[in-house]
Amino acid sequence: MQSSRRLTRRLVPLTAAGALAGTLIAAPPAVADNHTVTIDILGINDFHGRVEANGVVAGAAVLAGAVSQFEAANPNTLFVSAGDNIGASTFTSFVAQDVPTLDVLELMDLDVSALGNHEFDQGRVDLDDRVIPYVSDTFPYLAANVYDRATGAPAFVEFHVETVDGVDVGFIGAVTEDLPALVSPAGIASLETRAIAPEVNRVAAALSDGDAANGEADVLVVLVHEGPATASEADITDTEAAFGQILRDLSAEVDAVFSGHTHRVFTYEQARDGRVARQVVQGGQYGEDLAHIELTVDRTTGDVVAAASEVLPLTVAVPAPTPRDPRAVRYDPLYPADAEVAARVAAATANAKVLGAVELGSISDDINRATQPGTDSSGNPVVAENRGGESTLGNLVADVQLWATQDLGTEIAFMNPGGLRKDLVYAPDGIVSYLEAAEVQPFANTLTVLTLTGQQIVDVLEEQWQPDGSSRPFLKLGVSGLTYTYDPTAPRGERITQVWAGDQALDLAASYRVVANSFLAAGGDNFLTFAEGTQRADSGRIDLQAFVDYMATFGSGGSAVSPDLAQRAVGVTLVDAPAQGYAAGDTVTVNLASLLFTGADGQASTVELSVGGTQVATAQLDGAAVPGTDDSGRATVSFTVPETGTPVLPGATLEVAVTVPGNGTSTSFVLPLAATTAYLEDVQAAPRTFSATVVVTNTTDAPVCGWSLVATVDQGDRILTGKQVAAVRQTGTTVTFTPKGGFGSLDAGESVRIPVQGQHDGALEALDVTSFSTTACG
Repeated sequence: MQSSRRLTRRLVPLTAAGALAGTLIAAPPAVADNHTVTIDILGINDFHGRVEANGVVAGAAVLAGAVSQFEAANPNTLFVSAGDNIGASTFTSFVAQDVPTLDVLELMDLDVSALGNHEFDQGRVDLDDRVIPYVSDTFPYLAANVYDRATGAPAFVEFHVETVDGVDVGFIGAVTEDLPALVSPAGIASLETRAIAPEVNRVAAALSDGDAANGEADVLVVLVHEGPATASEADITDTEAAFGQILRDLSAEVDAVFSGHTHRVFTYEQARDGRVARQVVQGGQYGEDLAHIELTVDRTTGDVVAAASEVLPLTVAVPAPTPRDPRAVRYDPLYPADAEVAARVAAATANAKVLGAVELGSISDDINRATQPGTDSSGNPVVAENRGGESTLGNLVADVQLWATQDLGTEIAFMNPGGLRKDLVYAPDGIVSYLEAAEVQPFANTLTVLTLTGQQIVDVLEEQWQPDGSSRPFLKLGVSGLTYTYDPTAPRGERITQVWAGDQALDLAASYRVVANSFLAAGGDNFLTFAEGTQRADSGRIDLQAFVDYMATFGSGGSAVSPDLAQRAVGVTLVDAPAQGYAAGDTVTVNLASLLFTGADGQASTVELSVGGTQVATAQLDGAAVPGTDDSGRATVSFTVPETGTPVLPGATLEVAVTVPGNGTSTSFVLPLAATTAYLEDVQAAPRTFSATVVVTNTTDAPVCGWSLVATVDQGDRILTGKQVAAVRQTGTTVTFTPKGGFGSLDAGESVRIPVQGQHDGALEALDVTSFSTTACG
């Protein structure tokens, strides 16, 4: 597929130099000599509808002003995007289906854009029928690695050629290979996402083969919605990661790469044999910065003879001390605002203000996402979102969705952490507006109801540990109607240890009616088991509207919605658990985790363990966040296994209750108990004689083909016979039992019953086992 178009650029005069202090804006002459031309390519990525300025974010008007100044200095300037122009937008754009963002990009004369994963948020139909046609008269959206499953042909425009002063500049687009896991699979069911490098190379070869029929370009630039985990060279070139593999495998014909998706700021020069180094850049996020690649091209040969790159900030921090904060700063724009774009943003803001000011209800305290230490795009330390942590906000949204669909028979709800884009903050008065609610869930997903078996629910919980190589190895689901324990040290697929639906143990064979947003219900974020659900139905209810209705019911009329501080998932790891189980008097050491929320006030910090209502241990909790995990609220606790007072049968367990009383957290775990090797039962005692049964159990974890039991009895007690099952030999108080015939073979956990008779001199006491010796089979 080919797209080639020449646009008339809008040029805006430069402002006075004094107004641009600190701004790197000077561009070289458009024509360096008679044979070369200098082309400036400006790029954004992950704009996400940030049309308004908010300090660090310069806003669309200033971004447009910066582009215009480059164009005025060098008419051979192109403006491009590496995707995610829309989706996950702030309310001003979101409430109008991102039309304000598409409008301002057209006003800026964006030349070309890659498709990002968020362009697919509303599915292929919305992209094909609304988004792409809306901007098609100004710029094309590109994706060379996305195919139509029905036709086997590329589903979107693959490349676009701009002719700049006699030089043909070809742009090839590609979207992250993780697309199926990042958007609702149902919305892109007709699409196949293929590996980026081979598809880009295929198009690059066609544009470089001298055949005008399939398109030709002198210079090749890739717009790829994929990037490194950090801005470090090690991550940029890491060939174990997606972006490093792309750079490694990319055709030498490609002269420059604008990347996106990971919201990083970097420039990198990649060596090419016999050619000018390839420029690779990413411009952060939200229009905070502008990526710039300068290419000097020989007009005669079409070769790039010089190249450079940089990332330019659009604002500058200026000290603005106040009496309360002497270190406060403000962010001043480094470029003049474009008046036409500013007017469009103002109109969108006014519209959103009216819609967003509607009050929904009240909250009693902050209801937040999980947090962890992190860095911003410039490497500065910040408190960052942690999608691997349980959160009061994630659980609340799950509660809302369960409440909104209970008339449809739902019992359990799940919420994906990536669907939560902002916290619910109490300040200044606890009132939650429509704008604030919309910023929490900006995707307008419908709520889907489906049936899962108990085993499938366990499988969903196991899928929180993402596939190897995922950018986020763990994603913590918000849950409602469900609690569980897990062991993070267990092998993959075996980490969920206990699950309760309501107050009942989950029945693996039973069916449960489940609700989740349409993204998650279709298997998004690699929660593929959801896609196996049966009796699937669209509830017809939107996640945001469900929240609006919930606030009207529970957060109005003098009531307020409060954060629930009770954890719904608790980590439990038994340390060095004996294979045969715990015996009375043994010391149990257990590592507990996920007993406190990050970013939540008013939590208790002590955990209590009890057995049968009797407290056996307490410990202080460590509430520090561990990035990417749900480990906040950790403690290592030890206690002694109490006496049971009765023989322990094979398979017996001991339930240990875990509570954080001040928070409402309550769960439990079970200890496997060591079976009593031998004991007396059915004792029938006469004045000096008795009959009884000695029960002997193979307490090892393997079959045995022979055994010998040594036990002691009280002075004066004597066991005389084993009644054809075992030979009995007693010396003093020591009694040895040796099986007869076929009674020596016992499977693991199997018991043999030995009828005995004997004498006693008073009260008959229990056996006290000294040793149990076994002979392995084979």
